[in-house]
Amino acid sequence: MSFGRRLQEYRDHRGWSLADLAKATHFSRSYLSNIENGRKQPTDDLARCCDEALRAKGELIAAARDDVTARLDRLPWQTAELVQRMQASDTSAQTLDALQSTIEELCCQYNYRDALDLRREAHDWLQHVGGLLRRPVGLKAHRELLVAGGWLALLAGCVEYDLGLRSAAESTRTAALQLGLEAGHPEIAGWGHEMTAWFALTQGRFRQAVEAAQRGQAVAQTSSVHVQLIAQEAKARARLGEAGLSTLLAQGKEMLDLLPYPDRPDNHFKVDPAKWDYYAMDVHRIAGDDELATQYAATVINDNTSPDGTELSPMRIAESRITLGIMAGRAGDLEQAVDHGKTGLKNGRQSKLHLLMVASELDRELQHRFPGEGLVTEFEETLHAV
Repeated sequence: MSFGRRLQEYRDHRGWSLADLAKATHFSRSYLSNIENGRKQPTDDLARCCDEALRAKGELIAAARDDVTARLDRLPWQTAELVQRMQASDTSAQTLDALQSTIEELCCQYNYRDALDLRREAHDWLQHVGGLLRRPVGLKAHRELLVAGGWLALLAGCVEYDLGLRSAAESTRTAALQLGLEAGHPEIAGWGHEMTAWFALTQGRFRQAVEAAQRGQAVAQTSSVHVQLIAQEAKARARLGEAGLSTLLAQGKEMLDLLPYPDRPDNHFKVDPAKWDYYAMDVHRIAGDDELATQYAATVINDNTSPDGTELSPMRIAESRITLGIMAGRAGDLEQAVDHGKTGLKNGRQSKLHLLMVASELDRELQHRFPGEGLVTEFEETLHAV
């Protein structure tokens, strides 16, 4: 599909006029009209601005570069050629660039791809990178390989934790942190600490989650992971019942606003405005700010659904639906609460431990407000099945 068609779809999906889009992007209405009608070709800058304004999660950026299919479904000969080069100890700039592109694509598949399949491929690439690191290479290539291994280990560790492989995830996380430190890469090191915070949060160790998030912030510098570490700290502090959450959220949002909009906002290791709304939803839900939590949940579902109804981030949407279930329960609507909760637990790409943490919060809410009700028992059965 052409960029113009895709842009019009997203604009209609968000309920925006061309004038609305012109105001948000600072491109003229007539220029945007020419882009939509195919009379002009989009620049990277325009595509990025439109993607950010319409919260298209990289869909418009990919469409502008006319390589959506190539990004999502790499041709076999491309993969085979890259592996062949790596097995031959080819650490040329071209080979390392191809490896970097491959790793970024894998990170962009995190939200929807089968977890076992993604873990298998990430480990395969880790083996190739490890083989090259054991051979003599130049200093620059050595560092780039360490960075590649760090990103792959982070991805593999996240997927392992999603699958409930806690020991494997911790071992892989430790390896990623070590690779980041050895490469002098503060962002990879920061993500190593972020994973510790995430693990602790979902296991109910909220004080340890706060501490890990703060350790990560000390090394992450100004980057996407620093924003996410602030979010993890806020989520943990909310569950500890602490005050000052609005200040912490404002700090994270301020840092996010200073960062450039990512080329691939669908990359799991990048934080964009849509992802920040997802974190804010969690904090406001726990803090009892029901109106804000509801607004953020609706926004997250809308932002992560394409014009044709495809769920671009099933995991975020699942948690948002459970949030709406908690809000319905607090409002006294048991039937809607259970319906939202069961829909959120439906089959699909899941981060099981994280999803169970949020779903258990709904379960406790329902047991407290509707003790002995059959629908509550029905939801518990669904939860236990997961």
